[in-house]
Amino acid sequence: MSVSVWDDLSLLLDSPDSLTVTSTARGTVKEKPGFNAGEDVAALRKALEGLGTTEKTLIEVLTQRSNAQRQLICKAYQQTTGRTLVDDLKGDTGGDFEDILLALVTPPAQYDAKEFMKAIKGTGTTESTLIEIFASRSNSQIKAMSDAYAAETGRTVLQDLKSEVSGDFGKTLLILAEGKRDDSKNVDAAKAKAEAKVLYEAGEKKWGTDESKFIDILCHRSVPQLRQTLVEYKNLTGKTLQQSIESEMSGKLEDVLVAIVKCVKSVPAYLAELLHKSMKSVGTTESILTRIMVSRSEIDLMDIKAEYKNLYGCTLHSAIQSDTSGDYRKTLLRICGADDKA
Repeated sequence: MSVSVWDDLSLLLDSPDSLTVTSTARGTVKEKPGFNAGEDVAALRKALEGLGTTEKTLIEVLTQRSNAQRQLICKAYQQTTGRTLVDDLKGDTGGDFEDILLALVTPPAQYDAKEFMKAIKGTGTTESTLIEIFASRSNSQIKAMSDAYAAETGRTVLQDLKSEVSGDFGKTLLILAEGKRDDSKNVDAAKAKAEAKVLYEAGEKKWGTDESKFIDILCHRSVPQLRQTLVEYKNLTGKTLQQSIESEMSGKLEDVLVAIVKCVKSVPAYLAELLHKSMKSVGTTESILTRIMVSRSEIDLMDIKAEYKNLYGCTLHSAIQSDTSGDYRKTLLRICGADDKA
C-alpha cells in the first residue's frame, strides 16, 4: 500500500472524524420509505417456507432495510409464525451467506458483542479482531457493546478481556474498552506541542522505549487533540508518529498503537485497508469482510468506498466482485451499493 496516504498530514486537522461522530449520513444502507413489516414478513415466509429457499428475496429484503427496520421485521415474524427469523435463516441457509444474513438481522451493539465473544473464546484469542473493534469504535458504540455483552453473559467486557490479554498490549486494549476517550472538540495547541515532545523523548530519542507514555496519550486524548499532536510530532521530528511506532515497537503493541493512530486520522481509510487485506490474502477472510461491510453499512461505508478507491485504484465493488461468489457475493454487493467507477 502506498505509504503516502498515512504520511500526508496536510488536510488532517479539517477532515471529518467518524471515530467520535457516528452519524448515519455516510452509510450505503438507508431506511426504506413506505416500509411495511407485514409485507416483508409475508415475502420472507414465502422465500423460506416454500420448496427450496428463494435467496433473491432474502437478499433484497434484508439488505434494503435499515437495521431498525429489520428489528421490526424480526418482531413481526415471530408474532406471525411463532418462530424466530434467526432460527429459520439458520435452518435454510449456510456458510458465509448464512453468517452475513444473521449479521444483518442483529442489532449493532449485540453484533459487536458477539464478535467480541468470538474473538476471546476458544483456543487462542483473535487479537486482530479486538484491535479492529476497540480502535475503530466511538465511546458510545463501546458502551452500547458493553451493555449488550453484560445483558447476554452477565459479565463485563473488561472482566473477560482482562483474563485474555496481558502486558502493554493488554493494558492498551483495557483502556480502549473503557470507552472513556476525551470527547471534547477543543484543541490545546501548546499541550499538543508538549506531548509531541514527550512522545519523541519516550521513543526515538531514548535508548529503549517508554511505552506507557504512548499508551496514555493515544488512548485518552480526543481525536482533534491527537490530530494536532500528530502534526506537531512531524514538525518536531520530521517523521510521522506512525513511522516512529513502527520502528520503535513490535508485535501486538505496535499493531494496536498503529491502528489507533490510523483511526485518529481516518477510520474509513483504516477499514478500507482491512477490507483490502481480507480479500488480498490467499483465500478471502470472510469474517472480516462481513463484519466491516455490515457494521459500517449505516455509518460510513460511502467514505470507506471512496478511501478504498483512493488507496488501491480500483473500486470496493470490483474487488468484492472478483474475490467472492454466489449469494454471499450478491449480498455484499447490495450492501456496497452502486459501483462508483467514475
